[in-house]
Amino acid sequence: MFSLKEKRAVVVGGASGIGEAIVRAYCLQGARVMIADADEASASKLAEELGCHSLAMDVSSWASVESGMQQALAALRGIDLLVNSAGMMHVGKLHETGVDDFDKIQQVNSRGTFLTCKAVIGTMLQQGSGNIINIASVAGLIAVERRFAYCVSKGAVVELTRALAVDYAAQGIRANAICPGTVDTPMIRNYVAKYFSEDEAGTIEQLHARQPTGRMGRAEEIAALAVYLASDQSSFMTGAAIPIDGGWTAK
Repeated sequence: MFSLKEKRAVVVGGASGIGEAIVRAYCLQGARVMIADADEASASKLAEELGCHSLAMDVSSWASVESGMQQALAALRGIDLLVNSAGMMHVGKLHETGVDDFDKIQQVNSRGTFLTCKAVIGTMLQQGSGNIINIASVAGLIAVERRFAYCVSKGAVVELTRALAVDYAAQGIRANAICPGTVDTPMIRNYVAKYFSEDEAGTIEQLHARQPTGRMGRAEEIAALAVYLASDQSSFMTGAAIPIDGGWTAK
């Protein structure tokens, strides 16, 4: 694995799922990590286990994001890495998507990513360096059936990442997006229970099967890519939207 020794990282949405796996991997590789999550109790518990920091953050609120990033900056004495892993899911075609549902998923997935990036960009410009890693989705690269609002939100994250990369490359700031396929996380299990309660087991089988590898990904596999992107060995990579999807987008 690639060393992240003494790198100062804020992992937003780091208390569970892919975010938690990234926090664990970063700590293992020597980074100093701040877990920022709406679930303050889970973030605090994980931070205590790993010997890192935590704070409460609601990514849909600019006041919460701005305050949280100032706390992180004070605790870490700089921010080298920002990982955006907070997200939510919605199932439905356009006619099945309510206005409030659409707005809510954009507030968390796309607007939330904008807010966290906005809150750290001044620090990174002042440092003359920085690295932003956004967890997007294959749904930001291809259309996924009955994921209308989610596709829109993750497509925005991909383009936001590319725009950041172009705008700030000359200032030493990189930005890349990781685009996972279906990863077996609590979020996936929860949305299956919510939207497909009549056949949860069958739906899980379908989610495994839609990857050519025949299975969903593991959060640790996504975290391994996040470690590489956070490392100095990836210094020539910026503006990339990288599928890690068991071959799904290759079909």
